[in-house]
Amino acid sequence: MSAHFSPAFFTFLKALKRHNDREWFQANRERYVSDVEAPTLRFISDLAPRLAAISPAFVVDPKRSGGSMFRIYRDTRFSADKSPYKTHVAAMFPHVERKKAPAVPGFYLHLEPGDCMGGGGIYHPDTATLTRIRLAIAENRKGWAAARKNGITLEGDTLSRAPAGFDPAHPAIEDLRRKDFYALVPFTQADVCRADFVDRYAESCRRVAPLVSFITRALGWRW
Repeated sequence: MSAHFSPAFFTFLKALKRHNDREWFQANRERYVSDVEAPTLRFISDLAPRLAAISPAFVVDPKRSGGSMFRIYRDTRFSADKSPYKTHVAAMFPHVERKKAPAVPGFYLHLEPGDCMGGGGIYHPDTATLTRIRLAIAENRKGWAAARKNGITLEGDTLSRAPAGFDPAHPAIEDLRRKDFYALVPFTQADVCRADFVDRYAESCRRVAPLVSFITRALGWRW
């Protein structure tokens, strides 16, 4: 299999960062489609059977509209930065029950010059979802230990003290204080441009799959 991404992918994103305006983007739209959008959609399509082998409960949609690939357009309504375009490419592969909660577990891909990563978990869950995850951790210490057995490093925000209703002396209190539960694996630009990157990314998903599985089951959803 040939590489999905080429150096032209990152060259375009670097240029977009220097010329983040509609006039430049429109003049270079064909480059965006050929060097950025099309390779990403092909990657998502080729990822589908690999992610299904990990779990069939996550959405891999190569279609541009409403699909796994995030739109290039920034939401500037509440931002002081009015630059119209994102200077990175991202894709999210959420659980099929994604409409049942504001935030759901899933797998994530982020590609940006000098900052590429992949992994999964859940980011900024709502209070009800967060409480269910914390209760599962508190009540199923063995299962939580298994979810962490790959030595993954959890990232995201944490509370400064134990959340209400949880014992500050609980053995897993460091994790119970977490507000986010996700882990990411870094990639270099050279990694992304390799022919086997789709397999390397799928491996990052497999690495965090025990974490994503624990969160999914904590919410009562199928894995």
